[in-house]
Amino acid sequence: MHALIRFVLLFFLISFSASAIAMAPETPSYAKWGRMAMQETQKRYPMAAIIDYLHVGRENLQTDRARETFKLWLRQDSREFGVSVIITFDPRTEKVISMEFRDGQAP
Repeated sequence: MHALIRFVLLFFLISFSASAIAMAPETPSYAKWGRMAMQETQKRYPMAAIIDYLHVGRENLQTDRARETFKLWLRQDSREFGVSVIITFDPRTEKVISMEFRDGQAP
């Protein structure tokens, strides 16, 4: 009887673990570029806190160029403002070609 209970418990444990692994979210393809956008924005605006982040999208420009665009919302003192970060890179080598910041005005 004890062996049957152990078997049933082990079966449920294995089933639960397998389904938890299957439901684990995958890392999005833009995650690397998003981290880079946040790091470089923090360098550019060291006194501001990044309070929100949005991946706007990816644009394939040519075979050797792609562009990832992000919108970050920052807070500095009582002021909040948005900054768009556009990263152009070679998708084959993942080498950054350019990084552009677009904001309304400097903090």
